[in-house]
Amino acid sequence: MTAPIPPSADFAAPIDDRYYEDYVPGSTYTFGRIALTEGEILDFARRFDTQSIHTDPETARHGPFKGLIASGWHTSAVMMRLYADHFVSRPASLASPGVDELRWVRPVRPGDALAIRTTILDARVSRSKPDRGLVHTRIEVLNQRDEIVLTLTAMNLFLRRPDPAV
Repeated sequence: MTAPIPPSADFAAPIDDRYYEDYVPGSTYTFGRIALTEGEILDFARRFDTQSIHTDPETARHGPFKGLIASGWHTSAVMMRLYADHFVSRPASLASPGVDELRWVRPVRPGDALAIRTTILDARVSRSKPDRGLVHTRIEVLNQRDEIVLTLTAMNLFLRRPDPAV
């Protein structure tokens, strides 16, 4: 896996000082790229998704995708790396209750370089725990041609910014 390139647009607050209030609905950010090699695709699939379309280049050549493709779970793992490195607050993240609507839209092939585009859909303060808020984010994973290869909606809990007067 290659190192991610710096983001083209970022939050006003750096990731080390980002809190719930910084996740503004309607905001869109793009981060990436991570390129996948054939070896990485094969290594991941041999460990975690042993279908021949992911593990055997010769068999895959004659399969429905006419070549080797990355496991959707591998694509999801790359998405998570970019999401954690660039989007998820380091001091305020409290975890995620889950994701909705995960879709693998297009195959990822050796040499594809992936980025994520995040759009904050909704943010609301918790009624039961007002020190935190829930943020819903639409994530699209894009290849080097800006084609969408994966989509999902993530939910994240973030602490609210501490009151400096306290």
